[in-house]
Order: sequence, then C-alpha cells, then structure tokens
Amino acid sequence: MSDSSSLRPVLALHCSLAHGGAFNGLAGQLSGISLMAPDLIGHGKAPDWDGTGDFHAAATTQALAVMQGRKMDLIGHSFGGTLALRLALEHPGLVRSLTLIEPVYFAAAKAAKDPAWDDFITDHRQFGEMIAHGDRLAATRQFHAIWGGDTGFDSLPGRMQTYMADRIHLVTAPWNVVLDDAPGLLAPGRLEGLDLPVLILEGSESPAIIAAVNRALASRLPRAERAVVAGAGHMLPLSHADAVAALVQRHLAAH
Repeated sequence: MSDSSSLRPVLALHCSLAHGGAFNGLAGQLSGISLMAPDLIGHGKAPDWDGTGDFHAAATTQALAVMQGRKMDLIGHSFGGTLALRLALEHPGLVRSLTLIEPVYFAAAKAAKDPAWDDFITDHRQFGEMIAHGDRLAATRQFHAIWGGDTGFDSLPGRMQTYMADRIHLVTAPWNVVLDDAPGLLAPGRLEGLDLPVLILEGSESPAIIAAVNRALASRLPRAERAVVAGAGHMLPLSHADAVAALVQRHLAAH
C-alpha cells in the first residue's frame, strides 16, 4: 500500500458538459500519483454559475483554490486544458508539468492564421446563435455531433441529454477567452517564456481545428511535445484511456 505522502499530486480539469468523474478511467491506469479532479463551476455537484462576471476567470480561480499553494502536475481536457494553460502562465511556480488534451484555445489557431480557423468559426458562430435564441436542445445536439464521440446524442440516456442541455450555455460562456484571448495568454513572448514540460495530445479523428490549435501552441511553447492517439476523437480520455494513460505516465516519469 502506497504512502499517500509519497504520491505525486496531479490536478485534472475536465471538459465542458462533463464532471470530475470523467477522469476515473484515466486515473485508474496511472501509478504513483494522487489525482484530484474537481467538478468545475456549473458542472457535477459544483455550484451553478450565476451568469455574471468572467466564467473562465472564475473557473481558473476555483482550480487555483484546489491547489492550495501546492506545486502540482496539471492535466486538462478541452475547456479544462485552457484552464490548465492559464494556470501555468499565471502561476508557473505552482506547476510542475502540463498535459493538454485537445485544449480548445481556438484563439491560438486564429493568431497563427491557420486555414482551419475560417471553417471552424463559421460553424461555431451558428452554434452560438442557437444558444442565444434559446434553442438549447438543437444546440446541444449539434455540439455533441462535433465533439461528443461515436454515440449519437439521441442514443444517450435521457438524464445525460438533460444534463448537457441544461449546461450548454457554459460552452459559450468562456468565448471571450477561448476565441478572443481576453487574458492575453497569446501576447508576444508569453508562451515562449513558459519553461515547463508540456505534453499536447489529440485524437487522429478530431476536428481539424484541434490540430490547428495544437500546432500553434507547440510552435511557441519551448518544451512542448505533441502526440496523436490513433483512432480517437475529442473524448479520448474516456474512449482511449489506456493510450492516453501510457503517454501521460511517460511524460510524468520524464519530468
């Protein structure tokens, strides 16, 4: 039985419309770590978001509070990846390493003038308009078709459909950050100054914008390594937990 004090502390931050339990499969295949995966604001058993202020900043502050001043390895998936990146840039002394699994910091692709941006933003704006007009179910169905994996939305259990539709507004809540880089994470020299080991993962079957984001981030982060999980889509921490765990374990062991 391992002494908990000898285990390496890891903070895992989940994607939009999920909860901390999304990392259970991954955590079960990692050794030598103590993994914390909180429900982010508005998700799971966490308090609802009141709709005021900066949602991305609020979620970042929540994650920082969980760390309690401890130096930790961060794993972030999708929206959680954008939080992990922001934490590392704003509090580098508290971060030992980063694993970014399909971080949806779309602004990086825009700043890099990647051709994938134009097609992506057209569809994404249409999705945002559905939410703005109150068509939550249609918006959730479209979102899931792009990002949710092989199981169609209508095949999901009813409680899961309801859970996602009730929170679909949380996808657009951080757009000022993930689309427009409100906190300036992409400012000249900022990514280049992050002296931390960073593993950037993506699925081979994920939307083209993901590879564009990952290319842009990897080109600027001085200690970044990219890896592609064959056959996986955006939900690779769940669908391909074994492959993701092997890559994360190797990354942690090297640093």
